[in-house]
Amino acid sequence: MTTMNISLPDTLKSFVDAQVAERGYGTSSEYVRELIRRDQDRQILRGLLLAGASSRPGKAADGDYFKALRERVKKSGSA
Repeated sequence: MTTMNISLPDTLKSFVDAQVAERGYGTSSEYVRELIRRDQDRQILRGLLLAGASSRPGKAADGDYFKALRERVKKSGSA
């Protein structure tokens, strides 16, 4: 694992320390890693949402669609 040093104003350092204590993180590094992972997930989700928004519309999700979906799930569960 690589080390990265960051500088924080006292107010942010106090906030990080409080989050570590209150939310069960072992260290401030664990807290920061979790924030970075969440940001990565958020960026991936944003990309997927933008790709979906710019894609062509699919078929309507009507009763037949859900019936076929339930049948697919039943078949995959019994395999």
